Amino acid sequence: MNPFKKYTAIADDSETNVISFIASDFVDGNTEIDKSFLKETLPLLPLRNTIVFPGSTLPISVGRRKSLDLIQSLGKKQRYIGLVCQKETDVEDPGEEDLYKTGVIAEVIRVIELGDDNFSIIVQAKKRFEWLELTQTNPFLRATYKLKEYTKASKEDKEFKAILDSIREAMLQMLHLLGEPPKELMQTISSEAFSDMLISYCGTNLPIESREKQDLLNIHDEKEQAYRLLMILNRESQVLELKMNIQMKTREDLNQQQKEYFLQQQIKTIQEELGGNTQQIEIDEFRKKAVTKKWSVAVAETFEKEVQKLERLNPQSPDYSVQYGYLQTILELPWEKYTKDNFNLPHAQKVLDRDHFGMEKVKERIIEHLAVLKLKGDLKAPILCLYGPPGVGKTSLGKSIAEAINRKYIRVSLGGLHDEAEIRGHRRTYIGAIPGRIIQNIQKAGSSNPVFVLDEVDKIGNDFRGDPSSALLEVLDPEQNSTFHDNYLSIDYDLSKVLFIATANNLNTIPQPLLDRMELINVGGYITEEKIEIAYRHLVPKELLNHGIERSAFKIPKPTLQKIVEHYTRESGVRELNKKIAKVMRKIARRIASEETYPRSLKISDLRDYLGIEEYTRDRYQGNEYAGVVTGLAWTAVGGEILFVESSLSRGKGAKLTLTGNLGDVMKESAMLAMEYLHSHAEELQITPDIFDNWNTHIHVPEGAIPKDGPSAGITMITSLASIFTQRKVRPNMAMTGEITLRGKVLPVGGIREKILAAKRAGIKDIILCRENKKDIDEIKAVYLDGLTFHYVSDVKEVLALALLEEKVKNAKDFMVVKEVS
Repeated sequence: MNPFKKYTAIADDSETNVISFIASDFVDGNTEIDKSFLKETLPLLPLRNTIVFPGSTLPISVGRRKSLDLIQSLGKKQRYIGLVCQKETDVEDPGEEDLYKTGVIAEVIRVIELGDDNFSIIVQAKKRFEWLELTQTNPFLRATYKLKEYTKASKEDKEFKAILDSIREAMLQMLHLLGEPPKELMQTISSEAFSDMLISYCGTNLPIESREKQDLLNIHDEKEQAYRLLMILNRESQVLELKMNIQMKTREDLNQQQKEYFLQQQIKTIQEELGGNTQQIEIDEFRKKAVTKKWSVAVAETFEKEVQKLERLNPQSPDYSVQYGYLQTILELPWEKYTKDNFNLPHAQKVLDRDHFGMEKVKERIIEHLAVLKLKGDLKAPILCLYGPPGVGKTSLGKSIAEAINRKYIRVSLGGLHDEAEIRGHRRTYIGAIPGRIIQNIQKAGSSNPVFVLDEVDKIGNDFRGDPSSALLEVLDPEQNSTFHDNYLSIDYDLSKVLFIATANNLNTIPQPLLDRMELINVGGYITEEKIEIAYRHLVPKELLNHGIERSAFKIPKPTLQKIVEHYTRESGVRELNKKIAKVMRKIARRIASEETYPRSLKISDLRDYLGIEEYTRDRYQGNEYAGVVTGLAWTAVGGEILFVESSLSRGKGAKLTLTGNLGDVMKESAMLAMEYLHSHAEELQITPDIFDNWNTHIHVPEGAIPKDGPSAGITMITSLASIFTQRKVRPNMAMTGEITLRGKVLPVGGIREKILAAKRAGIKDIILCRENKKDIDEIKAVYLDGLTFHYVSDVKEVLALALLEEKVKNAKDFMVVKEVS
């Protein structure tokens, strides 16, 4: 309601104070009192919800019995009455405690009889007063009183003028917010002549609580009263502006809804004329497809709820396409749809052997899984992690496994993945949200039990967008992945039948909780013999086909392949070998296309023409003519190697051990252990203690540019030092590997398979190993051990007894041997 709407009267028993008049009718500024008409007591007229300020002229409707008695008692000698507001509006007969103390003395200008015992009086408010004590309660109220002082502000006070201007602006703003006010009212309020009565006008007409108006009336200083009025006006203007904004927004929303409804009805009518509602046709199609799905009741209920949501949306709304895409995703997922496994174990073994040479442990694990599945009928799929160097066939093995057991094949590369949402999906609140890679690829496979290869799981990153490896915990946990939650899908999906195969090069970068959930299978690097077989059976036929050469037109025999493997590649896998074979094929293809002559079988002597000079050389056994030179065995990421440890003595102050060859900390410690052991057992080994005081020792391990580390050279170093100190020859064609302790115990080491094959290639005949490494030898195929003799030891003394001959080297230094005392 407009609080400044023009009314004709204010009733003393009314519940509201939202009244106003045109300012010219309302205020005349006359506040002088003819004191001859004043008496010691003053009749009081109680008002409801109405506070009158001095200078106001307004009508008051009178209806209560005591108020009527007061009006009827007025005469020519009694023109003044006291207007006071009662505290509670519902009190019908107010008493002393029900009235505010401060009011306004008003002159009754005119009394108008309305009939039915109702009167209207026109009064002009004059001065503030405070009633002191009621002297009469019947037939109307009368009380003693005193006039209240009121301090007027100086007309020269610039601050007061600024306050009045602010009040005037706030008042005009409120009038504009409430509608188009009368021009004469705007002009009157804006005029300077109205400034004296501006506070009284605003105070009487403001739509605020009567208690707050009474507090404003009680202020006896005009400037302070103006300050207080300005605060109230600013507050009420802000509240009124908020209300108007809210009303405007709701009106606009309602208009927009009505417009959309009207347009929707028009579209619907047009579509019906053209042959049907496209939106309804799509929704019916969704429901028709849903009937054929083998999903659970919970999924069916969720789908129906989302379809109903789609029905309520406007097809032109952006939310419609989002909801439509979501429903399509749900429908396209293979809910409880599985391919039938092929339980023919010999067939599975045949497929695995056809595509990959070696990898016996991996193949055995897959066949075991198929066997249990065949017997039990239902089994949670294992979570396998194949780890090993690059190029050994970890990724391609997944495809062979899928073919062997008749399942769909999916591969996802996780290398460089940083965003957790790539695994779990994005929430649909985001623009362009899609499911995670797991759900996307299950959807693409069309089966809920594919072989799912998670490639490069060790190269997952993490940043402010989350940790994808942590999101994989749920995917790769057999106890949790039956209810995998994708943020986009928001429905649990069963991944327990999926055969997950993760691949990695380095386990150190995979978080431990993720490692615990996977069954680790080491896919080690290939030995030379295996590379030759892989090239002969797989790589050469594949490259012949890729280059358009018939199999009968060209071949590469195994000796030539061995030369390529040993002198043109150095790797654990076969990627570089495949590139070299492809290079040969390209040159052969060029000659065939040019109709030039070419060798039908590639000989070793032809390799220089096709592959250039040899890129790598392998160490060969170098004999035992020198003291202190011993052959060790080493493991590298590209296979096994033989390793020479050289020792020499030079005159000096002694107690100096020099180590060269780019050795790591562990290898340096092995050298110090060997030296300490020889110090403490010198006489047992026929070494004079004076040597340690007068000769400096130097140990070198070629090649110096290649970093070397590890404990497996322990027995090699101690044998080298014992040989140089005793000048005894080392047994010919012998190599060794093993860790030593300060007590002289020999400990087992790893990489035995690669080391043994490296020794065989180098022409080694005898190998010394720790007794506990015998189990590693038993796992190697007998064909690779042919021609090798193994000596198993548990103590350094056994090593020296086997490795050192009684024969001295040429030009041996006899003074270094302890003379027998007769």
